[in-house]
Amino acid sequence: MNSTKAVILLFLFLAIPMLHFGQDLSSEEKETDPLVLRNLEEWQDLKFGFMMHWGPYSQWGVVESWSICSEDVPWCRRKMDNYVDYVRAYEKLKDTFNPVKFDPDSWAKIAKEAGMKYVVFTTKHHDGFSMFDTKLTNYSITDPGCAFHNNPKSNITKEIFTAFRKEGFKTGAYFSKPDWHSEYYWWPYFATPTRHVNYNPAKYPDRWQKFKDFTYGQIEELMTGYGKVDILWLDGGWVRPRPELDNPKLIVPPFNQDIDMPKIAKMARSHQPGLIIVDRTVKGKYENYTTPEQHIPDEALDYPWETCMTMGNSWSFVPHDHYKPTNKIIHNLVDIVAKGGNYLLNVGPGPDGTLPEDAIQKMKEIGAWMKINGDAIYKTRAIAPFKENNICFTMNKDKSVNAIYLAGEDEKNLPEKINISSFTPEKGAKVYLLGYVKPVKWKKNEEGFSISIPSSLQKKPPCSFAWSFKITKVKQ
Repeated sequence: MNSTKAVILLFLFLAIPMLHFGQDLSSEEKETDPLVLRNLEEWQDLKFGFMMHWGPYSQWGVVESWSICSEDVPWCRRKMDNYVDYVRAYEKLKDTFNPVKFDPDSWAKIAKEAGMKYVVFTTKHHDGFSMFDTKLTNYSITDPGCAFHNNPKSNITKEIFTAFRKEGFKTGAYFSKPDWHSEYYWWPYFATPTRHVNYNPAKYPDRWQKFKDFTYGQIEELMTGYGKVDILWLDGGWVRPRPELDNPKLIVPPFNQDIDMPKIAKMARSHQPGLIIVDRTVKGKYENYTTPEQHIPDEALDYPWETCMTMGNSWSFVPHDHYKPTNKIIHNLVDIVAKGGNYLLNVGPGPDGTLPEDAIQKMKEIGAWMKINGDAIYKTRAIAPFKENNICFTMNKDKSVNAIYLAGEDEKNLPEKINISSFTPEKGAKVYLLGYVKPVKWKKNEEGFSISIPSSLQKKPPCSFAWSFKITKVKQ
């Protein structure tokens, strides 16, 4: 490495120790509530969360909600030719939904064993079926028309939040702003050609007001009857004031769909002080962190963010779904954390209320890795240059640095030497392999420094998939 390149890398290394809330917002759009900012900082310490898409649709093993949407896109495909008959059959899934093996305590224990620290649960998806005890619609898990309504655990959202809190988790309520079952969003008088409201709210303001009141009321139910809620995770970003549409991936809404987020946020935080609000894809004051879906940004972002991603191919339960290999999930986690993000990993429970066995096994394997390497993940922050070849970097709050070596698919043994050129330890610094008590030797070289691995460790490393080295001090 030439001297100029070394100086530039060292400057980046020292200049980007922490990520800050930014998103190119105006002063009016930036979050200023000290409780929210503190909770965001704490949330960034957690790094690894658990998400579940679950509802009556799990009985068919189909994509959540989207098969009742008329858009001509792959995720809206149906196995029935007649749309009207399909929607009627879909809505009747409420009658037979009876997850008698639902055991939220076991879910929470499995997630905790995996090393996860917070949960985000789908209290209501776009189809409008409420997985909580709402008083504002009969399309819900606790309605007498639902097979599960007499079960002592029928208020599923409450049971999940209670079980996960007992295991020390922060809780997040996923809530869909659009509601395709509500007559005030999809008015039966008109056809439903797209995901959007199917009438002009400006032309029928009384009807739209009823939808706003319904949305406000359901969110208030969640904010008042379910204990401490840490995150309100709002999906359906096309429901927004039309002038704010700035996401080219969204179908341009034909109408302004303003549901008065300032009023909702004020109410929600009056019940849940410091509540983190995630109004997905709607840039501004009520998107406290961003949520890239099913992908990891190429570079670190300078504001709080979270990749939400499925463990399998589907967000909801599909029989015999193909799950990502454990090494891929762990490498995703390391890559995300090195870039300053959180990883929200989704698993869809089955119609009987159990998590798929393949998913459970992978969560146990992830947990075994996290028990050894958690200190290189939790409470860390991004530090440039973030990654060098197959080595990712994170920084602890005491300014020590972790170098996490991502093993190749067939790489079972540690290499004899690991070379790092992005920075150099201070004289007298120690390097530790997490999971091994004694420090390992390191030596400065022309490019940076090298770590020497004892032969016994090479053949029998403390874990699989990736190995974390803690460097106690680096040159500043």
